[in-house]
Amino acid sequence: MKKRFDYDLAILGSGDAGGEAALIAAKSGLKVALIESQKWGGSSLNYTNVPLGALFHATQLFRAATEGAKFGLSSASLRYNYPTLNNWKNVAMKRAHANSKKDFEEAGIDCIHGLGRLLSAHGISVGEQKTIKAKNILLATGASMLDTGITIPEDFDFWLPENVLEMIRPPKTIFIVGAGPTGCELAQFFATLGTEVIIADIAGRLLPREDEEVGQVLDDVFNKQGIKVLTQSRVIALEKDSVAKRVIFLRGGQEKSVRVDQVLLCTGSAPNIDLGLENAGVKFTRNGIQVDDTMKTSQKHIYAAGDVVGGHSSTEKALIDARVAVSHIIGRSKAVVDYRGVIRMTNIVPEVAKVGVTEDDCIRADRKISKLVLPLDVVQKSNITDEDRGFIKLICTKKGGKLLGATIMAPHAGLLAQELAMALMLDLTVYDLARMPHLANDWSELVRTACERM
Repeated sequence: MKKRFDYDLAILGSGDAGGEAALIAAKSGLKVALIESQKWGGSSLNYTNVPLGALFHATQLFRAATEGAKFGLSSASLRYNYPTLNNWKNVAMKRAHANSKKDFEEAGIDCIHGLGRLLSAHGISVGEQKTIKAKNILLATGASMLDTGITIPEDFDFWLPENVLEMIRPPKTIFIVGAGPTGCELAQFFATLGTEVIIADIAGRLLPREDEEVGQVLDDVFNKQGIKVLTQSRVIALEKDSVAKRVIFLRGGQEKSVRVDQVLLCTGSAPNIDLGLENAGVKFTRNGIQVDDTMKTSQKHIYAAGDVVGGHSSTEKALIDARVAVSHIIGRSKAVVDYRGVIRMTNIVPEVAKVGVTEDDCIRADRKISKLVLPLDVVQKSNITDEDRGFIKLICTKKGGKLLGATIMAPHAGLLAQELAMALMLDLTVYDLARMPHLANDWSELVRTACERM
């Protein structure tokens, strides 16, 4: 008798969500097929977290070294070698097994390269040659660049963030469209390498999803680094201009333009939902695949995880989605997704980390809160390191002091936010955190001091 299914689980996409689910499912004894149309490991390993993180680490070290004169360190002749810096990025990617099937294959996973599409509730085509049937399916195809609405000639050579990884040398001038996390990270990256940077966004401040205080501090930081900031500016067209490029934008009701060597689009992304979802009866909108709190779609055996479901995009969220989805596929858990402890990071100097709700979230929900904002110089570590750019902001309930959210803009903000993420997961109050011993003369005193003063 012919078997009904080729696999217990077929996964479309090998990135953070798909790769994690595949490894867990295979370890639990399921026969798993992992289908990938591009590079193995997805965007995090190949285009964002690992390669860009390696480049940012190197340039942040370079910036710190060039600012060493105030501590008595001579750095006047300090230079960087971009080919060597770029090679460090390649080393980091190799160590992380970027674009490698090795970990998946060693776990007993069948890796199939090609574009996967749903043919029916259980059928999947891979390319034009292969068709498989799976008892369960997980859709983890991520997201791609959002339609910008900018008029761009067909032969216009612009960059997306992944193209930065391929550059031979930094351009002399660059115009960055989009002041979200990626845009701001790359603006500082290029400025550190000596590129003249212009960054523009239709919003009224840098990092518009973060608290207003973040945009205020970052605007000052960028100005001191020579980065030209154009908020409330909408880019409407890109044009060729002899050997340069012309960016046309609207600002203050007037049309303006600027000539630059390169244009970088960091305008966000949209879920990759062109998967034949209608063939399988899976409900979706342009904002992503519709799922419940177990990551189950409208078909009880089909799940979705990561950026393809829309919402906040991060590795941490994708991993949560994947673990919840695969736990239900395996049948060993009744878990539901819980994003309370997910930290949103922007890898700039100073780092920006947000966990829980922002003040804007509370205003929109008409929620009564208590809040506190403290500058970095309330702790001795600021005096020791001469770092005073940033703050900590806590939001808690009016009664009882239950922590609701926090934003930290400081050195090592990501590590500091981890304590607050745990507090959110455990429903702790700011008074609980204030009683916890914190290391003296360390940045962690920011958390204790803020909680004491709430």
